This record gives sequence, structure tokens and C-alpha cells, in this order.
Amino acid sequence: MSAIDIIRARAGAEPVQLGLILGSGLGHLAHAVQGVAIPYADLPGFPHAAVSGHNPNLHVGTLEGVRVAIFGAREHYYEKGNPAAMRPALEVLKALGAGSLIVTNAAGSLRPDIKPGDLMLLNDHINFSGLNPLIGEPTDARFVPMTEAHDPGLRAGLKAAAARLGIPLPEGVYAWYSGPSFETPAEIRAIKTLGGDTVGMSTVPEVILARFLGLKVAAISTVTNMAAGMSDEKISHEHTKAMAPLGAAKLERIIRDFLKESKFL
Repeated sequence: MSAIDIIRARAGAEPVQLGLILGSGLGHLAHAVQGVAIPYADLPGFPHAAVSGHNPNLHVGTLEGVRVAIFGAREHYYEKGNPAAMRPALEVLKALGAGSLIVTNAAGSLRPDIKPGDLMLLNDHINFSGLNPLIGEPTDARFVPMTEAHDPGLRAGLKAAAARLGIPLPEGVYAWYSGPSFETPAEIRAIKTLGGDTVGMSTVPEVILARFLGLKVAAISTVTNMAAGMSDEKISHEHTKAMAPLGAAKLERIIRDFLKESKFL
């Protein structure tokens, strides 16, 4: 059976409206879905997502009255050197009927006004890695315009939800660094000079793939640390996992409120 057949057999054939990809330490939101959890290992072609702090299950069901598919884990470029690792999963999301995708990540901040525990809504990104998940795509569809990669309508909906809840949600530019080593202070200075506000090891490939597939996309960073050279804190993956829940509770509230006002989808 194909991944689509397996998902429909277990979760039903009702179309999905929205997909969400959860970053490090953010997997708890998936458990709020009223539906089923399907291990990635059961779905042919799905990514191998083995980073600690991730939940490698696809949760399909209802959240705040909206039919969603939540990816509890992603495969990062640094795991196997494949920037297109999430393409099969996003192709499945599209086939399930979704028209929109929200991507979340844990990130380091380059701005003193955005601190650990805060959130940032991406209004653009910098592909600092230079990699691209569409390399090797044989059709002219690979030439994807990225002028409004981060959908203005979805962003407006998320900003409105945050405002209703009184949760600050500043906008900014996210820079993708390949990882798995963290950035050096010199690299952070370079990213800051280029206009980056947060930095992380994911999200940009998924945004590119989503636009390639015709999905509207928005993304939110949960800030877990100040970037290298911006503070005296010790940066590590364990620190990322420990700090992610500080922003995750706020992020869950925003997403839930956003879904209640699903006119933006």
C-alpha cells in the first residue's frame, strides 16, 4: 500500500485543510489532535527522522474544528545530506487535500529584543547554506518564485491570533544554516550583516518545497537561545530541547486561536 492509502485507511478519506511541521521540543502539540497517530516507519517514502526531541509520527485528525495533518518530526539536511528529505511527506500532504502549511522551528536569536522563550514570525528567509531541495528536479517547475514565499494572508492570521491573546509575535528574517555543528560567532556576525534575525538548521527547505507544490506557507521560530557570541550562555542541543517548551506553550495557543478563525486557510 502507498502512504496515501495507509493514511486514508487509518484516518479516513476526509480532506486535510492544513499541515504543520513541528520543530525540536514542540511535539506536544501533536497529541492535542483528535484522530490517529501513524508512525513514519509505517509510511513508504517518509523521512527518517531520528533527532532526539522529535516525535516521528504523522497525526491526522481534528484540532479546533480543522482537519489537520501534523508532522511530529522532520528529517534535517545534516542527517543524511539530503535537502529534499521532506519532499515525499509534503507531496503526501498535498495529495491529502491541504492547501496550507505552517512550519515551526527552534532557533537562535540575533536580536536583543527577541530573547529565549520568545516567538518570531518569519516574513522572509536567507538560504545561508546555499543548498536547495529542488536541485535535480527535471521540469521547469523547479524555477519557483520566492518573492512572497511566506504567505501574507497566513501571516496576517497568525498575527491577529497573537494580538487577540496578547502574545508578542514580532516578524523577522530566518537564516538557514546546514548544521549539525552550531554557528561560529563570525558566521553569526555575517548572518546579522546579511539581515538575519534568527538562525536555525531547518525550515527553508520545507518552505521551498511547499511553494514548489503550490502550498501556502507560514513559519514561526521558537527562540531557545541567543546565537553564538550574542550572550554567555552555553549552546547545545540539550539546551535547545530544555528551552523549547518556554515558547511552545505560547505557540500552541496562537495556533489554536488561528485555527478557530480558519477563514485564513
